[in-house]
Amino acid sequence: MFVVDLKMRILLFIIFLTFCGNICCGQSTIEWSSDRNLRLSDFESETSEINKELNTYAIYSGVQMDFLFQMSNYEFMFTKNFNSKVRTVFNKNSASIIAPDSIIANQLLMVGQYDFDLAELYSRKFRKELYEQKGTFSNVSFFKPIYEKLQAEMSQVNAQVFKDSELGKNSEILEKEHQKVREEIELLSDFCKECKPPKKKKNKSK
Repeated sequence: MFVVDLKMRILLFIIFLTFCGNICCGQSTIEWSSDRNLRLSDFESETSEINKELNTYAIYSGVQMDFLFQMSNYEFMFTKNFNSKVRTVFNKNSASIIAPDSIIANQLLMVGQYDFDLAELYSRKFRKELYEQKGTFSNVSFFKPIYEKLQAEMSQVNAQVFKDSELGKNSEILEKEHQKVREEIELLSDFCKECKPPKKKKNKSK
């Protein structure tokens, strides 16, 4: 949860974007889509609250990168495209916004949307590296170092943007960084969940 004390003006940055092999049962989720933006009503955790008596504000985005596949050893050996196995999801039941007024609540909503889009960007980076590094004789755990590298990078980017934008208070900085994320998502259009990456062309010997 990201928490800000309005009196002390202290920002506490804790990255909750996690990699999970499964989503907790019973949670209502929204899968990432370019035409579906988050709304305040999507933050359905019982802790969500807009109350003028509050002197703190906080957000837990409820965003996860979900990677799950079930296949035989033979299928795994000859599977190259894992795009459909990586999902970016928003967990409505765990997502929370706590704010003293609607202005700050909407600032936090923009932070949540940035977090959601950033997760999709790193899902696409993850899909790309899975596709490029998976070999016929790769071990089933070949994805772990790929994920760990991307997770570290994403956490660093996330924390820096939250700090620079003062958790959405500086909307100009947040929007600038958000636009960069949107552009990078487009550059990785071959690695959307439903996409089939283009095969590399073999060099013809003269």
